[in-house]
Amino acid sequence: MRPKDPRQRHLAASAAAPSYPEVGATAAAALPPGYSWLRRRVHLGHGRAVLERAGGYVLGWGAQLGSGFAVHPAAARTAPGTTVLLRIGLPGLRLPRLVIPCRVVWAVETPDRIGFAYGTLPGHPECGEESFTVSMDADGEVWFEVVAFSRLAAWYARLGRPVALLLQHLAIERYLRVVARAAAAP
Repeated sequence: MRPKDPRQRHLAASAAAPSYPEVGATAAAALPPGYSWLRRRVHLGHGRAVLERAGGYVLGWGAQLGSGFAVHPAAARTAPGTTVLLRIGLPGLRLPRLVIPCRVVWAVETPDRIGFAYGTLPGHPECGEESFTVSMDADGEVWFEVVAFSRLAAWYARLGRPVALLLQHLAIERYLRVVARAAAAP
């Protein structure tokens, strides 16, 4: 039985090993075989101010918070080794909120690239990794990219595969929209 208290759940997740062996693979150009892959990016604008604004938003869990997720603990940093519980409820349903344990597996903050990736822990409905990166190319154009490799892990996700895949797609599209909106804000 899983603990109900978020602190106990967080402690249990912090003690767990990732639920997949290819930890950190979203940092490489080639994603591991045996998973569904996803790469989506959106143009954010031009210049260092856009990079820094969007990068700060991403590093502050802005893509997740802006997409309706709660992050526990709320003050969690996007530093490698940080374990969080992402929580979301389905609108209009009186079901308990889904608790999604994740661990930050890498982070980057360079003059032309800012972001991080988290991987799944036992109890996550999927098995794999997602990265959230803001980058600036040689022409000063700024992009936000989400890269993921995953496969369904939980019985309810496998049972409702089309719904689970649709929800993942909708979450990624929402991440792109909220980061684009944050990058455009003065």
